[in-house]
Amino acid sequence: MAAPGAGLGAGKVQEDLHKLKMENINLKGTTEAVDISDLRTAPERTELGLRKCAESYLNAVSGQVLPVCSAGNKEVNSKEAPKWTLPSGASQKQLVLPRVPVEPVTVQTCSKAAPRVSQGSQQQVEMDIKIMLDPENMENKAGLKHQNDETRLPLITKKKSAPLCSQKTGKGHTGATLWGFPAFPPLDSPLPLLEEDTPKGALSLTGQRLILPAAKVTLQTPPVVSKAAPSQEFPRQHKKPAVGEVSSRLDPEHTDTTTFPNSKEGIYGTSSSSKGNTAPLPSSSSVVSARTSKPVWTYPAQQLESEGQIPSQTQPPQAPPCQSLQDPRSDWDIVVCHGTVDPRAPGFLALKQHHHLSWGSIVAFLERAEKLLEDFSVPLATISGKKLARVASDFELDENPPKSAILSVIKNQSTVAKILNRPGQSSKGRGGAEMAATKIQRAWRRHRAGEAAARSRRRERASGVIGAAWRSWNHMARGKNTLREARHRHLENFCSRAKHLAANWNRIRTSRRTIIHIPSLGYSQGIREHLPDLAVQQNMQMGRLCDILDANVDVIYICPLPLSEELLQYYNKLLGLQAAVRSGNPEDMGDLQDRFRILTPEAINSFPQHHMCLATQLKYSPRTMQRIQVLIQSRDAYVVGGVPHADDLAVADMLDVPVLGPGPEVAQLYGTKSGSKRIFASACVPTPPGESDIHSREQLIRALSQLVVDNVGVQRWVLKMNEERGGNGTAYWDGISHLECHHWLQEEWQSHGPEGWSGSQARELALVRISQELPGLLAQHVQPVNEKRFPTWEKFLQTFLTQGGVIEAFPPSSTVTTLTVDLLIEPTGEMRIVSSGDQLHAEGPFRSSGSSIPQRSVDPAVLNSLCWRIGDTCRSKGVLGYFSIDFVAFTHPQTMEQQPAPVSPRCAVASTQLRHSNLSGTSYNVLLQRCKARGVGFDLQEKQGTVFILYEDQKWDRLGMITIGEDLQGVLLTFARNLFIIHQEISAPNMQGETNFKMAIQDIEAILGVTAENKLKLEEEQPWEADALKE
Repeated sequence: MAAPGAGLGAGKVQEDLHKLKMENINLKGTTEAVDISDLRTAPERTELGLRKCAESYLNAVSGQVLPVCSAGNKEVNSKEAPKWTLPSGASQKQLVLPRVPVEPVTVQTCSKAAPRVSQGSQQQVEMDIKIMLDPENMENKAGLKHQNDETRLPLITKKKSAPLCSQKTGKGHTGATLWGFPAFPPLDSPLPLLEEDTPKGALSLTGQRLILPAAKVTLQTPPVVSKAAPSQEFPRQHKKPAVGEVSSRLDPEHTDTTTFPNSKEGIYGTSSSSKGNTAPLPSSSSVVSARTSKPVWTYPAQQLESEGQIPSQTQPPQAPPCQSLQDPRSDWDIVVCHGTVDPRAPGFLALKQHHHLSWGSIVAFLERAEKLLEDFSVPLATISGKKLARVASDFELDENPPKSAILSVIKNQSTVAKILNRPGQSSKGRGGAEMAATKIQRAWRRHRAGEAAARSRRRERASGVIGAAWRSWNHMARGKNTLREARHRHLENFCSRAKHLAANWNRIRTSRRTIIHIPSLGYSQGIREHLPDLAVQQNMQMGRLCDILDANVDVIYICPLPLSEELLQYYNKLLGLQAAVRSGNPEDMGDLQDRFRILTPEAINSFPQHHMCLATQLKYSPRTMQRIQVLIQSRDAYVVGGVPHADDLAVADMLDVPVLGPGPEVAQLYGTKSGSKRIFASACVPTPPGESDIHSREQLIRALSQLVVDNVGVQRWVLKMNEERGGNGTAYWDGISHLECHHWLQEEWQSHGPEGWSGSQARELALVRISQELPGLLAQHVQPVNEKRFPTWEKFLQTFLTQGGVIEAFPPSSTVTTLTVDLLIEPTGEMRIVSSGDQLHAEGPFRSSGSSIPQRSVDPAVLNSLCWRIGDTCRSKGVLGYFSIDFVAFTHPQTMEQQPAPVSPRCAVASTQLRHSNLSGTSYNVLLQRCKARGVGFDLQEKQGTVFILYEDQKWDRLGMITIGEDLQGVLLTFARNLFIIHQEISAPNMQGETNFKMAIQDIEAILGVTAENKLKLEEEQPWEADALKE
């Protein structure tokens, strides 16, 4: 039943349309002729406008937005028909749009708030019609005002409903424009298609509003036969919708009815129930049925797959309660089945409508998602349209999104991810077999090429390494040859200069000469690396400056440390006391700065961590070498070294001076412990039981077992390394009493006696048993002297076997004295004893820290006899220059007697190894002043007292001291007293420091007891000599 207001409004609108059309024609000018056909088609266009007006009301009800194109004023009725074309394959076809009789549309509202088309709103209707006739006019657009009025359509009973496919339609704002299309030609005239629109098809034309959704589109030969394809059914919980009804009487004979659900579920698609099926809600236009005799193209966004039937007009409309429409902006599900998206799916079409502005990026993203899912043969994936629109906006059209971005828009992400990560899944998609074959071939070719490249690189690298090694070897070989030739040349020059020195020695030693002292310790590199403070150890030979006592001698002393001006002045004053000591007058002290020079090589700063000996540092110090050459120019000079090194010969060759000493090879051969044993054996000097040149563990066990069996009474055995000095390479073993067979061995040795023991069977059995027990006993009971360097027996044994060494028996006596004799073998072969003294041991019985001069342990005649024999042997072996011999004096275990030595009128105690950590906090100047205040000094008139030897002024933790007096006992007491005073001056009660002063004092106390005993014996046996000494 039509509303009377609507009918009157329709009639009035027709009259106004004719009037407006005539005015529009008159506006064009009077010069143009009026086309009668245009006037005839005006009613038809009016009817079309009414139909669109009704559609606008329906769109308002369904929540659609009607955008208006911003175009200028153009003619409403275009006389030229648009050139539309069909898709490819049907380009010659035309769309025929027949005249459709339209009757007035009746609109019922469901509430009082809905607006009603009545006489009062006729002015608004007229304005709407103007806008529909001329949508491009900006003035007409300004008059269009959409109020927030809600229009409720009456419920129309559906007479007939075709079965629909359960698809979901997306919800949201439409992207198509209702008013942005040109004026239509007459409905009964054929509608040609442009050629560029052919690929898009009729559905695209409808989506672009070039063809009305309610228009009948006739194709002579349909190019595509559409068929509804079933898609994945996603069940939802449906509520009972509240719907409105729209009744549109288009044809008296055939009337279809479409029910529009007002609920959220109805927007997504149909839901099956006992009451029937519900069609999806159209988005931009009302659904109008067409004649059943012709095919009908429906608007794609609505996905109407069946014709609706208009209910009987006699059926009263149902007015459901009013409620607000659902927000169409929600999520849309796009089902991708086997990598393909159905373009007719409701979700796809709804997404396209509501995101038409960004549709290009969405389509590009969706195409890449389709390709990924198709390549990996994913059977089913559901894409969230909302996430798709949001994520796609972040990528450009030509940008390929990553897999993670594609997975982020998929709802069943976990399932799809499992499929994508499945091994070999990429070969199951389209073209997967060919792709897999290509990949395999590519991988195989890459593998072969990689292997070939790797082989080539290995060959190139090997050739490079071989070439570099060859060049390095060749360069090193040339360097070795050059060095060998240079050393051979140095050795030849050394021998020739030694002969010249021997031939002219008698003249040189009595004439003006210069002695170049190089106190170099030319040990092997391994030994020098383990010597603490190598430079200080080398500089402990500062006493060589005393050679200037000979008026014909000038001294050039090469110092391994830079000395301050304070130290240089100290030695200048000390050496200038020579004349004052002789005269006893302090005023006679002279200045001997011109008699000696202390030079420091500049290379000591260039090689601070290389542990070079002093001769090597001097070799690489050209400025110092030039200065020496200037000082010895036109004068007789020779070099006195320390421990010989090959660079001593190089320095002598550069200075063109001879060397007073043996060659490096001779010194290395006889300067070791094993070499000394060979010298002593050749000289027929008595030596303790022992074995030399031991270089293996088996040899060590065999030799020590033999020595223990042959010397049962010896309780301690000493092991000494060949090249170590100062007791660093010494260890002793007191484990003879720990042998399991010790008591049995003592009994068997006593039963057989010393003479019968060597050939007894018990000796062989004891040798076997001791050889089995020794390895374990040595590991448990061997005690190295330098425990910091050799904390375990294994480390000591490793170094011992590397260097080689000797085994000696320690004297079986409680009173053992070690004495040192310094000898000089002149170039002419003459020998003389320079000094002799009993050693002081401030750090244990195997380390010498000084000596008391002269020695008092052995009869000088016996000692001289031994020294001459050893000197003769050394001279025959090519040993030349200065060297020292250590002797051990002890009480004989059988006679228990020791021959006392005669008492010398003057004695001295000298030590170069005194150290105290608290000395570093006191300068030498302050120390000398404190010692002077405590009475520590030298008395020029009495010609006795104390003199200090200062080595360096950097650490200040070491010094030397010489005490001179008339009596050995008094000198020893003075020396001990000086150590005690120095310790008190530099130490606090809570800071005693690390020092060897205490052990030196203890050793002096032991020596004093022996000295007093020897003095008493001397007074008893030779009273006349003792009285003479007292006088």
